[in-house]
Amino acid sequence: MNIKKIELHHFRNYEHLQLNLNKGINIFYGNNAQGKTNILEAIFLCSIGRSFRTNKEKELIQFGSDFASVSVDFEKKDREGNVKYTINPKKSFFVNGVKVKRLSDLIGTINTVIFTPDDINTLKDGPAARRKFLDIYISQLRPAYLYNLNLYLKTIEQRNNYLRLPDRKEEILEIWDEKLAEYAEKVFLYRREYIEKIKPKLQDIHEKITEGKEKISIIYHSDFQDRNQFQTCLKDHRKIDFIKGFTTKGVHRDDFDVLINENPVHVYGSQGQHRTAMLSLKMAELGVIYDEIGEYPILLLDDFMSELDYKRRKNFLDHIGEAQVIITGTEKMELKNLDCSLFQVKKGEIE
Repeated sequence: MNIKKIELHHFRNYEHLQLNLNKGINIFYGNNAQGKTNILEAIFLCSIGRSFRTNKEKELIQFGSDFASVSVDFEKKDREGNVKYTINPKKSFFVNGVKVKRLSDLIGTINTVIFTPDDINTLKDGPAARRKFLDIYISQLRPAYLYNLNLYLKTIEQRNNYLRLPDRKEEILEIWDEKLAEYAEKVFLYRREYIEKIKPKLQDIHEKITEGKEKISIIYHSDFQDRNQFQTCLKDHRKIDFIKGFTTKGVHRDDFDVLINENPVHVYGSQGQHRTAMLSLKMAELGVIYDEIGEYPILLLDDFMSELDYKRRKNFLDHIGEAQVIITGTEKMELKNLDCSLFQVKKGEIE
């Protein structure tokens, strides 16, 4: 899979841009705040349906304009296609000219794996950051996952609203608990399946990147085991839920731990180990997506390669296979013996 062309209109600091990309490695370099990351953001937006930088869609519109659009032409092994995003004033997505009604119908059209400077905190931060990693990873491969996750979260919201009512009754919760168990089972099974798929790749990649000095493992934690157990768990915690005003048990609290040499990274890991562990996770994700769809996703690296020494950079590049790579950085980066295109970015203009 690769992106052939990007067109931006009034998106961030780009008034009009039409850009053809190399099938191999594309490096965008220049000073900070020139518009490099905006290119990655535009691609990610057409892949996942949301920005990785902001929840405020108005921030995507160029100052002084009242609309923005992004168009991405892509090529897969069996077809070509186009995804278009517009905001005027509400956002809309189009796949091959047809308006998408549900986000789950968009995700998976363009497969991406992204690494940003904020990703180094994924293992340090709370469980929400790690669930976000799982949600983006799995939803690209199984659109039904996102659909069931949204049904689960809507049911949790309804249950929480009821828990805060003054005249609430415990037996009424049976209605939501039965539905929660149904949706939770599907979410849990998807998460468990894809963590199991990522495990062997994670271990192999990390061992090679660290030249055998570190062994890595991943452990999935969930309140869910099976439907009966989960409904019993919800019932046992109803009094606590009434006191707190929200649902204290469920797959909305799932988490996973990453261990290096049997020690939790979030407790004992150095800054370098956090970076390398996340790099290994992303590369394992790349490999799983390849196994699932038969071609590599597009790899987006925001201000990342410049922080690796030559040896780690080489070890990293050895694991990208035939993936199209789009890299941003402040310095012009020469990669010897690789199919590479360089783009210099200055104030929303690209050479």
